[in-house]
Amino acid sequence: MQRLPDAGRSYWMRTVAFPSFAPLSRPAEADVAVIGSGIAGLSTAWELARTGRSVVVLEAHRLASGVTGHTTGKLTALHTSVYDTLRSTHGERAARDYADSQSAALRHVFDVAGQLGVDCELETRPGLTYCERPEAVDALRAEAEAARSAGLAASFVTETGLPFPVAGAVRVEDQAQFHPLKYLRGLVDDIVAHGGRIHEGTRVTRLDDGDPCRLTTEAGVTISAGHVVVATHHPVFDHAVLAARLTQHRDLVVAGSLPAGRDPDGMYITTEGGKRSVRTSPLADGSRLLIVTGEAFTPGTGEDTEAGYARLEAWTERHFPEVEISHRWAAQDNSPTDTVPLVGRLPTGGENVYVATGFGGWGMTGGVMAGALIASLVDGAPHRWAGLYDPGRLGSAVQAAPAFLKAQWDTGKHFVKDRLATFGDGTGGSVRDLRPGEGTVVRVEGKPCAVHRDDEGELHAVSAVCTHLGCIVAFNNAERTWECPCHGSRFGIDGDVVQGPALHPLERRDPQES
Repeated sequence: MQRLPDAGRSYWMRTVAFPSFAPLSRPAEADVAVIGSGIAGLSTAWELARTGRSVVVLEAHRLASGVTGHTTGKLTALHTSVYDTLRSTHGERAARDYADSQSAALRHVFDVAGQLGVDCELETRPGLTYCERPEAVDALRAEAEAARSAGLAASFVTETGLPFPVAGAVRVEDQAQFHPLKYLRGLVDDIVAHGGRIHEGTRVTRLDDGDPCRLTTEAGVTISAGHVVVATHHPVFDHAVLAARLTQHRDLVVAGSLPAGRDPDGMYITTEGGKRSVRTSPLADGSRLLIVTGEAFTPGTGEDTEAGYARLEAWTERHFPEVEISHRWAAQDNSPTDTVPLVGRLPTGGENVYVATGFGGWGMTGGVMAGALIASLVDGAPHRWAGLYDPGRLGSAVQAAPAFLKAQWDTGKHFVKDRLATFGDGTGGSVRDLRPGEGTVVRVEGKPCAVHRDDEGELHAVSAVCTHLGCIVAFNNAERTWECPCHGSRFGIDGDVVQGPALHPLERRDPQES
């Protein structure tokens, strides 16, 4: 496969320039500290800054460069096949509240974009969940009926705008898509205009709850805040309580120019064939950017990511032969074992700490919803959706016990099996055999060591033990990162944290040819 220039950096990140913000360098105080600058964090900061509160946003890297920067930018309340599951596990009321809250978030984006005068390429499109196998039709008919019962304008159809036949699809009208980072750029400008402070390159490594709460950064700088919002995708500071209720998955994305006349005119998704998600976005020359997502996998499980990209590109070119693929990146999401995102007070964080996580791949409406919900909780106002999304809920967690136990089994399996593979005869491989661009886990003086050989032939070695909860990382050969299979932490080849929940880098080791 031809390696694309600047591979891994999404189209959204290439086409929006955020202002730069200096790291926090001196102690600070605020009414609210928001950790994380994805759509959930910035939506929450915007809602609260508008109330006149002093708000500080703390971002470990660059603004919106994490999960939000690698999304596909769909704004829809049709989340694959969620409604039939919700009404059977949570009840009809929960399904209606879910539909209402996600639809309200979609409308809120239109309202905010209009209010701020943000041109974020908002387009109204139908959302469709489709299947190609006839045996899957009955499940989609049930989903269409459940979605209608929940209040969505849903129907079951057999014809779509896709250039290939489907066996059936759930169709919901008046959904939307947008350029997520253009929207967030508008929020950032307005947060600053209302006195909000933003600091990039500021990783928070400690949270002491209280009144006020006290945060400490990697550089040792402290922040006092009346309220803290943890919007870091996978929650940090939860002492593994919420981590036990989340599963990680990563999806590959390819994108390229498509003639406008070949636009399938909708947002499509199926869970068949490694999952496929299709939508387009406008380009300046009048053509459309076709965005195709799929090949879902658990990070850190040793998947051949390059092979996954090859399969996704082949599928795209087979179904859209006119496309000229120019971009590829990957998106990471976490899903709650009981289906519903976790938004509200952090169960282990005291009365003044809030969390937003577990959006299951639907973080655009989920993040906007979280901003409104958490802002309401900070205000002390009751919210009709608070019970549904409460991170401390117990009833649905009990109902989802099989999924919860499977998630724990998978984590425990990796914790033990990967150690046996590393320490036993099934060692990950030999450093001497590494070719440029490859990585492997080996034993060095009895300890698991993650070794990568770069394109110039230089070796880079770090500890292979994830600094979150101690699982063994594996190499992602397309993105050239070390990834943890237990909770999805990702690290650069020199051990720096790329994505949490890990807060600390992998310890560097002396590379050895062996």
